[in-house]
Amino acid sequence: MRARLRLIERDDSLDSESGVRAAVQAHSGELYGFAFRALQDQGLAEDVVQETFVRAWRAGRRFDPSIASLRAWLFAILRNVIVDAARARSVRPGVASEVDVAIADNIDVLLQSWVVQEALRRLTDEHRHAVVEVYYQGRSAVDVAAASGVPAATIRSRLFYGLKALRLSLDELGWDDA
Repeated sequence: MRARLRLIERDDSLDSESGVRAAVQAHSGELYGFAFRALQDQGLAEDVVQETFVRAWRAGRRFDPSIASLRAWLFAILRNVIVDAARARSVRPGVASEVDVAIADNIDVLLQSWVVQEALRRLTDEHRHAVVEVYYQGRSAVDVAAASGVPAATIRSRLFYGLKALRLSLDELGWDDA
């Protein structure tokens, strides 16, 4: 799958039907999943993903693979479309909700959370366990080792390599830590 995504990004011809079709096939599932989690509305999530690809097709000549991957570029467009959709719902009487306002205000936090979850999912079970327990749960390597039945040095090693792999995954996902 990774080779297929890289091939699409090298082709980057979103101005052709085959290029758009390949981008939709490669990325629509992830985009829909994120849109649904953000909007909590199946129909609106489908509309938002469709609008994302329409905007990408219209702006296809502006895509520069040396700046970001196609996936990262599509998520940037998706973010804008979700904000627009949430704002549009919030101005219609009787349709707006506090959730819509929160989505518009916190879309960057939602997107960052999703990117970190996806990057963690790509780690091996052992590396993910070490990173989550030490960095997210605040446990020491010694405590994690005792609970896991492995030496503390093993947990520290898994943590070291897990963080390296996490950083690589975040880079692949277009993480911008600036």
